Amino acid sequence: MTGTLSLLRLVLRRDRVAMPLWVLGLGLLPYVYVTGFDTLFATAQERIDYARISSGNAGFVALYGPLHGDSIGELTVWRGGFVPVMIGLAALLTVIRHTRADEEAGRTELIRATVVGRFAQLAAAVLGTAVACLVMGVLVVVTLIGKGLPAGGSVALGAVFTLSGWVFAGVGAVAAQVSETARGARTIAVLVLGAAYVLRMGGDISALGDERMEWLSWLSPVGWLHRVFPFGADAWGPALLTLVVSVATVGAAAYLSTRRDVGGALVAGRLGPATAAAGLNSPVALAWRLHRGLLLGWTGGFAALGLVFGGVAGSVAELTEDSANMSEVFSRFGGADAVLDNYFSTTAAICGVIVSCYAVQAALRMRDEEQTGHAEAVLSTAVNRYAWATGHLLFALLGPAAALLAQGLTAGLVHGDPGPVLGASIAQLPAVWVLAGLTVLLVGAAPRLAQAAWAAVAACLLVMLVGPLLEVDQWVLDISPFTHVPHLPGGDLTTVPLMMLTLIAAGLGGAGLIALRRRDLPV
Repeated sequence: MTGTLSLLRLVLRRDRVAMPLWVLGLGLLPYVYVTGFDTLFATAQERIDYARISSGNAGFVALYGPLHGDSIGELTVWRGGFVPVMIGLAALLTVIRHTRADEEAGRTELIRATVVGRFAQLAAAVLGTAVACLVMGVLVVVTLIGKGLPAGGSVALGAVFTLSGWVFAGVGAVAAQVSETARGARTIAVLVLGAAYVLRMGGDISALGDERMEWLSWLSPVGWLHRVFPFGADAWGPALLTLVVSVATVGAAAYLSTRRDVGGALVAGRLGPATAAAGLNSPVALAWRLHRGLLLGWTGGFAALGLVFGGVAGSVAELTEDSANMSEVFSRFGGADAVLDNYFSTTAAICGVIVSCYAVQAALRMRDEEQTGHAEAVLSTAVNRYAWATGHLLFALLGPAAALLAQGLTAGLVHGDPGPVLGASIAQLPAVWVLAGLTVLLVGAAPRLAQAAWAAVAACLLVMLVGPLLEVDQWVLDISPFTHVPHLPGGDLTTVPLMMLTLIAAGLGGAGLIALRRRDLPV
C-alpha cells in the first residue's frame, strides 16, 4: 500500500473537473425532485392521487422502480430510481480510468518503477471514487434535511446513493483485472450494470402482476438498493448486503491483481494470424473486425432486454383483472390497452437513450484508433480518410438499428403483437443518429473534446428524468432529440420530426467528416 495517499492525490488532481460535475449533478437531483413536487402539487390529495396512479404504471416502475408510499420523500426516492444506475456508471468508469486505462497507456509501469506498493494504484482509484460517492451521499442528506424532510429517510437515501457507487466501483475494479484493454474492461463492467438494471426492472414489473418473476430483483445490486425504502421502511438489510458485496468485489480485484503481470490480464488477448485474411482488404471489413464483438454484445443484450420487457408485459395487463381500483385508475388512461401502449412507449424511450451509448462508443472508436497510431498506419496505404471513417460510421449508425430491432422484435414476439412494439423501438433511431452525428463532428472538428459526446447522452437522460417533473420550458425539452420522437405505440406516427432528425444527423456527421479530412492526423 506504499504510496497510496500520493496516488490518491494524483487521482483527485486528474479528475478535478469531471468528478465534481457528476458528484454535484447527481447529488443535487433529489433536491431538484423535492422542489419539483412541492411546486407540482397544490393539495395533499393531488399528491396521493399521483402516487396511486404512478405506483401501478408499469412504464414508470420499469424506469424508476417500485413506489410504496405517497409522501414527498417517498416520491422523491421513487423518481430518483434511475440515479443509482448513473452513479454506478460514473463510479466504474472512474475506477477503470485510473487502473486499466493507465496500464494500457504505459503509465502504470512508470509509476510502479518508483517506491509504490503492489496495491497502491488500485487502492487509490477505489478510494478516490469511494470518497466522491460519500461526498455525494452527504450532499443528499444535507440538502434534503434542509428542505424539511425526515433525517432518517434522508440518511437512508444518502446511503443508497453512496453504496450504488461503491458496489459498481468494485465491479469496475474486477473488470480491470479481467480485460487487457480499457475498452474491454468498460464493456464488461457496463454489461454487469445493465444486467443489474434489467433484473431489477423485470422483478419489479412482475411484482405488479402475478409476482412469478419478482425474485429477479434480488439478483441485482440495484434491486437491493431499491428495497432500502428511504422515508418508508428504512430497511438497512439490503444496504448492508450491498456494502458486503462492495468490499468483497474490491478484495477480489486486489487478489486477482496478484495473479497477472503488469499490463497483462486474466483473459489474455489472442495472437492474430501471421497473414491477414482476404476479407480484410477494405476499410469496412477492418471496421467489422474491430466492431463485431461490440455489435454482437449489444445486439444480444438488447434481445435479452426485449425478452424481459415482453415477458413482464403480461403482468401489466393482469393489473386490471386483479384490482378493481387499478381498473378504475387505468380507465382514466383509456383502459388496459392504453396502459400497455404507455408501457412499451416508455421502454422504447429507455432503450433509445441506452443504445445511444453504443452509437457514441462506436463513433469514438475513430478517435481511439487515431490515438493508438493504428489510423496512421491504415491511412499510409491507399485508403483515404473518408473511406476509413465511413467504415466506423456504418457501425455507429447501423449497430444501434440492429440492437433496437432485436429488442423490439423480441419484446413484440413474446408479448404476441410484434408490429407496434417494433415500430416504437425503430422510431428512436433518428434521435440516436443525431448523437452519433454529434460525436463524429467532435472527432473531426474538436478531437480533444471528443469525450464530451458522453455529456450529450447524459443531458438527454436528464431531460427525460427531470424535465417533465420541473415543468421546464419547452425549448429545454427540445434540446433532447428524443423529445421529438413520436409517442409510439398508441400515438400518431408523424414522419416530419423523424425526417428532420435524420437530416440533422446527416448534417452533423457530414460536417465532422469534412473537418476530419482537413485536419492533421493524429492530433
